[in-house]
Amino acid sequence: MADYKLDRSVRYAKSHEWVRVEEGIATVGVSDFAQDALSDVVYVDLPEVGSTLSAGKQAATVESVKAAEEVNAPVSGVVIEVNPVLTDKPEQINEEPYAAWFFKVRPTDRLADELAALFSPDDYAAFVAGLG
Repeated sequence: MADYKLDRSVRYAKSHEWVRVEEGIATVGVSDFAQDALSDVVYVDLPEVGSTLSAGKQAATVESVKAAEEVNAPVSGVVIEVNPVLTDKPEQINEEPYAAWFFKVRPTDRLADELAALFSPDDYAAFVAGLG
């Protein structure tokens, strides 16, 4: 995992999304491992503001020169904001995966259980190391 950056302020999904919860709002993006596997990101399809997302289900799509991949919601909630920068500059996902967030949700009352089901940074590092 030494080749990939970790953000210690987030929890990670097995499908390589991250979530950071601050002041009751969950911000979601993809990990450094995921952006590296994708290669050069060229397009992002974000969810609609106001849509309801379920943990583990598709929320967005990211397309790269290699493939199109689903971005799943690591936690359930209602989308309150999407990152408009990614529409014009999707390459920011490759440049700064922990700053280039995809969307923010107002989580449901299941947030604590959903966060507990995600990887800690150390557990995610071990999971990714086991993939190679």
